[in-house]
Amino acid sequence: MAPHTPSAVNRVTGPRQPLREAALRISRAALAAGDPRPLLHRAVRVAGSTLTAGSLTLDLGRIRRVLVLGCGKASAWMAEAVEDILGDRVDDGFVVVKDGHTRSLRRVRIAEAGHPVPDARGQAASGELVGLARAAGADDLVLLLISGGGSALTPAPPPPITLDEKREITRLLLGAGATIRELNAVRKHLSLVKGGQLARAAAPARVLTLILSDVIGDPLDVIASGPTAPDPSTFADALQVLERRGVTARVSRAVLDRLRAGARGEIDETPKPGDAVFSRVTNLVIGNNALVIDAAVSEATRLGYAPRVLTRALEGEARDVARELVKRSSESPPRTCLVAGGETTVTVRGMGCGGRCQELALAAALDIQGRQDIVVLAVGTDGTDGPTDAAGAVVDGSTAERAARAGLEAHARLADNDSHAVLGASGDLIVTGPTGTNLLDIYLVLRA
Repeated sequence: MAPHTPSAVNRVTGPRQPLREAALRISRAALAAGDPRPLLHRAVRVAGSTLTAGSLTLDLGRIRRVLVLGCGKASAWMAEAVEDILGDRVDDGFVVVKDGHTRSLRRVRIAEAGHPVPDARGQAASGELVGLARAAGADDLVLLLISGGGSALTPAPPPPITLDEKREITRLLLGAGATIRELNAVRKHLSLVKGGQLARAAAPARVLTLILSDVIGDPLDVIASGPTAPDPSTFADALQVLERRGVTARVSRAVLDRLRAGARGEIDETPKPGDAVFSRVTNLVIGNNALVIDAAVSEATRLGYAPRVLTRALEGEARDVARELVKRSSESPPRTCLVAGGETTVTVRGMGCGGRCQELALAAALDIQGRQDIVVLAVGTDGTDGPTDAAGAVVDGSTAERAARAGLEAHARLADNDSHAVLGASGDLIVTGPTGTNLLDIYLVLRA
């Protein structure tokens, strides 16, 4: 059964213009390339009783039990592929996904939980994952499926820190524009799962972790906060993130007490490189943003555009990035398609609703207002952008005008971080539903 339209945009109600249609076609091809199921089938091979994944070769005849665990927006799709590959060799399994990102599985159980803000369902799911990992023995294989979103979906705050306190610090850091690396450095030190601690729970079992990377550069310790990867960050680093983002005075006493106690060496650190708990752990990245970028380049070429990859590591404030992308496109020859992959940030100052892709798109729409030769598309490969039903948006020089006709002034709404309302009124939202993957964002700027 195919994932929920990974290669099709379900709803875009704005004008059907050649430049916009080309951008949408390119984005469809990019999303289709991120389907995790063929990636799993390429990464994991079973011939007879021999399982091969990367440099790891295992004789399944010597494995007592195969346990499939997972967390992240794509983990249900990944589990579906594992069930296809291993069949009745899967003895038990449990994955936790964002609401709506489910599949119909035969042997692996699924739980839904809150994202990006953790909730009680995620806390319960974390307990289930840890319990299964701890029950694994030396003759068992723990097959862990990791994708973006896994960190928020597995809150396991150490007592006396409460889930509400964990949620609050997540909200504060997201609102302050913290990067994924900063956010995870804090979350790992307020968790019993993250930062290699699931590997510690599973030892001495054999652990094979298959990873879809939603982080620039594929750092194993950052993707889903690295539950089976050595953690180079420290309690002191977590404290520095709070200071740098200006939220220290607003976090709870219990959080500060734990981080400060850890920095003084009074609490055990997360396991570091060289720790014996990783001696039987294999971490394998099976997909990243390069896949969708390469697919976008191929489709742009097929449609007669000259593709130019600006970066595969795009970062920065969404509004500033929008301005730079429009500038680059204005300086490019006709029939050019600029392509970038990565993940921007939004510093929330208003009360509106949106996401980083929508904020970038709206800012770009204001920069190209009145122009007919440039279209900008920004979309999250997971199908969700912020706390909205949209994956992103495609905008042109008439976006602001269409919104104005609906009674929404784009500049004021952007100042209020209310991109979703404007882009909904202008018909520019891209709505795909959950795509089954999560490989960062893709940004396209086409010039006629």
